[in-house]
Amino acid sequence: MTRSTKVADTTREDRIRIVSEALAFGDDCGDCSLDACGIDKYYQPYIDGECELAELNMRNAARSYISEGQREPAGPSCPM
Repeated sequence: MTRSTKVADTTREDRIRIVSEALAFGDDCGDCSLDACGIDKYYQPYIDGECELAELNMRNAARSYISEGQREPAGPSCPM
């Protein structure tokens, strides 16, 4: 069974674990600062519960397709 990654279904500690496991850090980031574990600030809005992980990933993918000189697409709820 797959666990939910949605902000409403997780605690901050759960979100840190989800990100650290996805980045192959395992459970080593439970009590340390994110910088000490090497978790990029990119994931901070998700960890803080401000933005869904899927939304961050979609925005990152969209940035990859935007050519120079074009504006970045505006996101309605994610502060990124």
